[in-house]
Amino acid sequence: MQLDDADLVIPGDCTEVLPTLPDASCQLISVDPPFNTGKAQQRRTLVTRQSESGDRTGFAGRRYATEETGRQAYLDVHDDYLGMLEPLLREARRLLTASGTFYLHIDYREAHYVKLLLDGVFGRDAFLNEIIWAYDFGGRARDRWPAKHDTILVYVKTPGGHFFDQDAVERIPYLAPGLVGPEKAARGKLPTDVWWHTIVPTNGREKTGYPNQKPEGVLRRIVQASSREGDRVLDFFAGSGTTGAVAAQLGRRFVLVDRNPEAVEVMRRRLPETTRYSGVS
Repeated sequence: MQLDDADLVIPGDCTEVLPTLPDASCQLISVDPPFNTGKAQQRRTLVTRQSESGDRTGFAGRRYATEETGRQAYLDVHDDYLGMLEPLLREARRLLTASGTFYLHIDYREAHYVKLLLDGVFGRDAFLNEIIWAYDFGGRARDRWPAKHDTILVYVKTPGGHFFDQDAVERIPYLAPGLVGPEKAARGKLPTDVWWHTIVPTNGREKTGYPNQKPEGVLRRIVQASSREGDRVLDFFAGSGTTGAVAAQLGRRFVLVDRNPEAVEVMRRRLPETTRYSGVS
């Protein structure tokens, strides 16, 4: 498949789509594959209205009834998770430019296994970072330390020859601004490999209703650091299309792949009208 300057969404299975894409065609690849949690991941859409016989109690004892208006889900179960990922990782390395970077978002269940797999595919010397994305929302376990982080593993195509623009990354406040002086405090600091960033708020502007949607702020940091304006960004587990939405905002081209028709419909509503939809179905 030839790629031009158009932004592209390919509705199809990434195992079939990736081999059709040309070598060294993407400066940045960022993927958020299923985490192999062993259960169905779902997002329900609810409407709440005041009702004397409602199932919820709110402020001042008022009663509210909730009604489910929609549900999106996928089954996150893989008998051979590493076997599923390995050919995709090899394709990702082939598709990267010489200065390109690969980001893989994963959780604690599989991170250590996937790290060893990536070492084998890219080479241990191609490992760049283990980024910890920390947040503080969701359920609270009572029998262990609550798991409130995900891992982003970062590898490069050419060790020592990758593109990284730290000046393009938005700065963040110092935790102790009084220790660095007013000038540095006003400028802020560059993020480290630990990123404190909220999840997508339930009623936030970004919310699409798609399960496990990742916040634009996390993807913005990735795209700013590891690509230039006009570069092509690929996400072959595109889901709600956050990678494409951020790439478009920052003047990058994007190619998104997802086989879930619900994901493609979310992307149609979210992405620029100029986006093309074509390819393996």
